[in-house]
Amino acid sequence: MLLSAAVSVTLTATACVSSGSADDPATARATHTVSPTPTAEPALTKKAALAQIAHYSKINNEANADNNRQLLDTIEDGPLYAMSVADYKQDEGLPKGDREKYKPWSYYLAATDVYIPRFTAGQPKWFAAVTYSGKDNKYARVLIMTEQDKLKRWEMVAAVDLDDKKQIPEIALDADGYATAVDATSTKAVAAPVDVLRTAVLDNFATGGTMSGKKVYATTKTSTRQIKVHDETIHKFGSRGTTEFTSAATEFPDSYALKTTDGDALVVFAHTHTQRDAVAHSGLQIVPEKDDRAWLKDKPSPYFAYTFNCSDVATVPATPGKSKLIGYTCRRTAAEGLSTSSAA
Repeated sequence: MLLSAAVSVTLTATACVSSGSADDPATARATHTVSPTPTAEPALTKKAALAQIAHYSKINNEANADNNRQLLDTIEDGPLYAMSVADYKQDEGLPKGDREKYKPWSYYLAATDVYIPRFTAGQPKWFAAVTYSGKDNKYARVLIMTEQDKLKRWEMVAAVDLDDKKQIPEIALDADGYATAVDATSTKAVAAPVDVLRTAVLDNFATGGTMSGKKVYATTKTSTRQIKVHDETIHKFGSRGTTEFTSAATEFPDSYALKTTDGDALVVFAHTHTQRDAVAHSGLQIVPEKDDRAWLKDKPSPYFAYTFNCSDVATVPATPGKSKLIGYTCRRTAAEGLSTSSAA
């Protein structure tokens, strides 16, 4: 059932104390001092960024070998960690004979482009990367890594496979090869801020895009794929049951955006949605499938409710126009039925 982001001027009034007689009145002058412009520095070097990706791959393999959540927590955060832990849970719910043997992997650094923005002191630091794999680098994936400031370590928060690598925009780089971060929450930076993008994605699932999905997004393989999930899933029970998708409070509201050479933005964000399957009338029950065991055991129920956490990648224009979804990934991160709910 698994649907599978100025210069400030300070006016300082200085009181001049008179050193003369009372006949020599003191004068007061207003002096203008300009505070220094905060210096934006790269989050890290390209070499260091690639080293962080390599470190991630190494520790990820170690954690995945035995579903080590504590170890995984040292290299992942945000929606990606939630998805990975969900994979662990689902795997552990299968009979041992049905569990696939884990195969170690790593990102091919020679085919990885890193995009490192500059940040001022106190700003959260992150960088993006696009990795390629397969024959002729056929497959592309967008990565986002953030620095956990207190712990002084880098963790992966998003890893999204793209539906078509040809849709990856060219990222704008400065003379030193560094990228520019964009505030995806501001209409001054993008025509469709991230809340609008997220709402439209949720509409793709909830209505097939009829409310805002198709108004915000142009037709792409990704948007079509989301709408297909809606169109096919709501009819999976025929006349015997119903399926309804709804939006949920976003568990991971952070967004990450880079300026492209045409002035637009590449935006990575997350969303959360729910799915509720229910029988059409009394006397019927839904039987959990094999992959549902970890969540729902094997007990039938007249309804099942699922929560999905997802990451999405879109190209967004700076001026009015439609955005383009170019990749998304989802995992079921919670589920319950009549037999598993304490508030049935």
